[in-house]
Parts: sequence; C-alpha cells; structure tokens
Amino acid sequence: MSKRRTPPEARAAETPGAWLPGDLDPRERVARILRVDHAGEYGAKRIYDGQLAVLGRRGAAAQQIRHMHEQELRHLKTFETLIAERRVRPTALTPLWHVAGYALGAATALLGPRAAMACTVAVEEVIDEHYRRQAECLGPEEAALKADILAFRKDELDHRETAIAAGGTAIAGYAPLAAAIKAGSRLAIWLSERL
Repeated sequence: MSKRRTPPEARAAETPGAWLPGDLDPRERVARILRVDHAGEYGAKRIYDGQLAVLGRRGAAAQQIRHMHEQELRHLKTFETLIAERRVRPTALTPLWHVAGYALGAATALLGPRAAMACTVAVEEVIDEHYRRQAECLGPEEAALKADILAFRKDELDHRETAIAAGGTAIAGYAPLAAAIKAGSRLAIWLSERL
C-alpha cells in the first residue's frame, strides 16, 4: 500500500504558519540551500585563491588568509558530498563564480592586505545573515544539515572577527567597497539558488 501525500494546504492546517501558498516544498528548499551553499563556499575558495596569488604565502595576512582558506575548503567538501548524496544539481553559474571569485580576491589583495581583509568582512557579514536565515527555516528532519550550517556560520563569524582585527574596516573607502561587495554577494546568492 503506498503512502498518501498530504497536500500543502492540509500540512499548513496541521502546523499553522509552517506552510504558505507559494512556499517551496521542503525538498526543493533543501535543494536550493545545498546549491547556493556549495556555490558560496566555492566562491569563497576562489576569493582566497586570488588573494593568496597576489599576497604570496608569507606575512601575517597571508597566514590568516591561508587558515580561512583551509576552513572554506572543508566547508566546500561537505557541500560537495551533500549535493552528490542528495542528487542536487550544482548551480549553472559555477564557471562565472570561478572567474569572479578569483578576480575579487586578486583585486582586493592588489589594494593591500587590509583591503583583502575588508573583502572578508563584507562577504562574511552577508554570509552570517544568509546562514542564519537558512538555519531558521530548517526543521528537525534536517537536524544534521542545520548543525553543519550553524558550525560553518561560526567559522564565518570568526573569519569576520579576524579580518576586523587585521584592520579590514580601517581602510580608506571601506564603506563603498563593502557596500559593493555585499551587493554582489547578495546577487550571487539569489542567482545561485535559482540557476
């Protein structure tokens, strides 16, 4: 005997506030989360690749960036595993993020180590907000994914604090630079969820 699926309207009646007309079904919501988070971690890896290519491997900033890069690689590996296990299509924009991430990293590093750190501050502020919203929408059936997202959010907040301590917000022109990077990051999130 096959299980009968409960229509969205009935689920909403069972759990008030849990489902609204137009909401994604839970499986599609998780697919979007995995798609965008995989893209974001790949983009972060490419930003740090670009920064390290310009700054080299020596110096305090390079050491800090290398440490953050290693954590991003761990996050990326987790999302690579999850999208394969759950058969989620990665974003079609990966080639764009490959180039754009590296270019952003290299361009900010060319402005100096503090500008590279300013990039980290701006990106991580957007990612903090993004991961927080994702964790809030995941129910108990996605406890493991929620735990990963919250652990990665903590790492991203640590990256932000490291970058602030390294003078990332003290550079001339920080506000317009951060605003541009945040706008680009939010657009990348929106596009990667959908494409």
